[in-house]
Amino acid sequence: MKAIGYARVSTEAQAQDGVSLDAQRAKLDAWAALNGYDLAALHVDAGLSGGRADNRPALQAALADACRAKAVLVVYSLSRLARSTKDAIAISERLDKAGADLVSLTERIDTTTASGKMVFRLLAVLAEFERDQISERTTAAMQHLRTQGKRISGLIPYGCDLAPDGETLTPNAGEQATITEIAGLHARGFSLRKIVAALAARRVPSKTGKGWTPEVVRQILKREASHAAQPLAVA
Repeated sequence: MKAIGYARVSTEAQAQDGVSLDAQRAKLDAWAALNGYDLAALHVDAGLSGGRADNRPALQAALADACRAKAVLVVYSLSRLARSTKDAIAISERLDKAGADLVSLTERIDTTTASGKMVFRLLAVLAEFERDQISERTTAAMQHLRTQGKRISGLIPYGCDLAPDGETLTPNAGEQATITEIAGLHARGFSLRKIVAALAARRVPSKTGKGWTPEVVRQILKREASHAAQPLAVA
């Protein structure tokens, strides 16, 4: 019986869970030897995010090998294979249509059985649910920082300066006046490009000094609309 191995690790994953490429390789080799499989190939994506399946060349090669040989695709864990329900189900269906199977060692999933297929889909859904919860908590935390007038990234928003404490945002009077002007021009029907032209004609400096662009103006208007719904409290 033939198996195709796949392993992936990113810098973040190594730091957080210590599942290095060498550790994954060892687990896959041990599984193949114990279960009588010939590990015909091992494909590795090193230092790549698991956000999408289509941007990982080694995964695509592993899937192609498994489908072509009607083999078992074996991975250390589902987290190494996919990071979304859409990708996980697409991978499972692709293997199934080709007469291939999937084994995930950590979750002890084996899609050669009906129960294994069911558990695989359930775990993929639950994993995405957990990531969505983390994303919601992060968004809520960032919104709280905004309402407290704290910086939330390395970029200081136009209209604000950074206080000496390195966290609090304070209003920049000159830039705030420019924001009012931008909002007024937009309310009068000026396009983003016309607003950029007006600012350039008056030689109004941008935050970075690189000049104004329609995207910069759009972001300022978007942020102001958000602040109107929930005002930013700056010290």
